[in-house]
Amino acid sequence: MSKVAVVGGGAAGMMAACAAGAAGHSVMLFDHNEKLGKKLFITGKGRCNLTNACATEDFFQSVSRNYKFLYSAVYQFDSRAVMDFFEENGLRLKTERGNRVFPQSDHASDVTRALETEMRRAGVRVKLQANVTEIRVEDGHVKGLVWHNCASNLHRRDTKITESLLNGDTAKTDSVRSEKNRQGQFYPCDAVIMATGGCSYPSTGSDGSGWEMLRQLGHTCTELRPSLVGMLTKEDYIPELQGLSLKNISFTVRAGKKKVFEEFGELLFTHRGISGPVVLTASSVIPDTKMQSELTFEIDLKPSLSEEQLDQRIQRDFAENANRQYKNALGKLLPSKMIPVMVRLSGIDPEKKVNAVTREERRQLLMLLKHFPGTITGLGGWLEAIITRGGIPVAEVDPSTMESRIVPGLYLCGEMLDLDAVTGGFNLQIAWSTGHLAGISVR
Repeated sequence: MSKVAVVGGGAAGMMAACAAGAAGHSVMLFDHNEKLGKKLFITGKGRCNLTNACATEDFFQSVSRNYKFLYSAVYQFDSRAVMDFFEENGLRLKTERGNRVFPQSDHASDVTRALETEMRRAGVRVKLQANVTEIRVEDGHVKGLVWHNCASNLHRRDTKITESLLNGDTAKTDSVRSEKNRQGQFYPCDAVIMATGGCSYPSTGSDGSGWEMLRQLGHTCTELRPSLVGMLTKEDYIPELQGLSLKNISFTVRAGKKKVFEEFGELLFTHRGISGPVVLTASSVIPDTKMQSELTFEIDLKPSLSEEQLDQRIQRDFAENANRQYKNALGKLLPSKMIPVMVRLSGIDPEKKVNAVTREERRQLLMLLKHFPGTITGLGGWLEAIITRGGIPVAEVDPSTMESRIVPGLYLCGEMLDLDAVTGGFNLQIAWSTGHLAGISVR
C-alpha cells in the first residue's frame, strides 16, 4: 500500500482519489477551495453534462487533439463504466439529445455528492483550503509535497502565476514560488497525482499554477489558450443581435478562400461576437495557425432549402404581402430582431412596397439568407472559456499509466494534459478516464 497525495478536487482529481483509495492506497486529496467540485457546479449551465453515451469508437472522433493517447484510459473506463460508477453511488442519470448524459435531478451538485460518497467508502481523506506550492523529489522519485493553509488571505494563490505562465515569463513565477515556499507544511508520500486543471473559469480557482510546479520539475508546457469559447467579431451589426439564438443553421468559417470549419446546429449572438454550440466547437478544432489571422464566417439561415427553393419561398411570402413595405414583409423569414439588420445589409429601401422589389433585389436578400457574413477577429478570454487548449505534452506521460516519464511517482490527469474535445460531455469523460487510470496505476 502506498501513501498517495492527489492535488486538485475537480473531476479528474476526485475520480483519481476514488480509484486509488479503492485500490487500497492511503489517499489524501488537497484542494485550495472551500469545497470540492467547484468547477463541476457550473458545467452544463449547472446541470453537468457528465459524459456522452456514444460508442467508444465514436468518442475518439470528438477529441480535438492526441486522441490516440487516450486509448488505454478510455477503453479501461469508458462512458458506460462512468455511468455505472455514478449510478452505483446513488446518482440517477438520463440521456438527452446527442447522447448527452445528465443527472436526472439536473443538479451538478449531485455529481460531486456521488464522488464524495465513493471517496468516503474508499477511505479518502480531504484537506480543503490547502494550497500546494511544491512537489519534492529526492533521488529521482517523488517524496512529498509542500502545502499552505489558505483559509486566510495569508497564503492565497497569486494571479501572477497564471499571468506569467501564459506570457512565458518564468522569472516572475520563480520569485512568487520562492516567496511562498519559505513556509509551509511538508506532506510525505510515495506518489502525487496532479489534477489542478487549466485556466478557464478562474473564479473557481483555476490559475495554471499546477503547470508551473511541473515545469519546475522538468516538464514542458505547450502554448495555452482558451477553448470552447465564443468568438469576437468585427462588424458593428453583430452586437445589435445580442441575445438572439439561431437554431438549425449551418455555420462555415474560412481562412481566405479555404473552408476550415462547417457544422450544423445552434448559434448565439453576443455583445462582442458569436457563441453557441457550433461556435464553441469551431474554437476547439480550428488550427492555431489559422486563428492567428483574420477569419471570415457565414451563416446559412435556411440550410434545408436550395437557392431555388428559397427563392420560391421568398416569392410566396412577397405575394402574400404585396402591398406592404419591404421592412414589414419579412416576419415569416426571419426572427424579428434580425429584420432591421437584414434590411440594412440587403440595400433595399425599407419603405419600398414589396410588389416593387426587383428580381435582382430579391436575389440580394436570398444571398444574405444563405450567406449571412461576418469577420472573426479573435477568441473570447479565460473568463468565458469552458476549457483550456494546451498543457503538458502527451509525449512526457506514459499513456498506459498516466505516470510522468520525467519524474517517477508523479501522475498527471485531466485538463493538465494537452488533451481536449468538443462539447457534449467528452471533456469530462477525458477527466474521468485519465483520473481513474492514474488512480489504479499508483504503485
